[in-house]
Amino acid sequence: TKVMVGLGMSAIGDTWYSFSQNIKDVEAYSAKVHAGEFPVFRGHILNREDLLIRRHILNLICHFETYWEGENERLTSCLERLVEMEKDGLVEIDSSSVRIPEAGRPFIRNICMAFDMHLFRNKPSTQTFSMTV
Repeated sequence: TKVMVGLGMSAIGDTWYSFSQNIKDVEAYSAKVHAGEFPVFRGHILNREDLLIRRHILNLICHFETYWEGENERLTSCLERLVEMEKDGLVEIDSSSVRIPEAGRPFIRNICMAFDMHLFRNKPSTQTFSMTV
């Protein structure tokens, strides 16, 4: 399905073209729910680039590989972030694909983070998301 309802504190909802995150505080979350309101803290509407990157991240998470044609320029920074992982044998990169061998699969979230343009454009000064390892 292309719609995922996030239930609970800090849960992520996904309507395919947008994301929303629920409030993280127990009291604030409960107050919104009891008032019959959506307990949404923030959201993001995806643009064309977001949808392309999402495709690659989903391919990697679900199939441990992704392919592209004509997106090399757009993916250059992503692939540069994977160079060290490639040296460690965690990813295999060629001119039109990224594959994750068995050794890299425990690090799938870290590998996918290399494709997250927002994460690297807007580096927060404090940790925003859960740790991956």
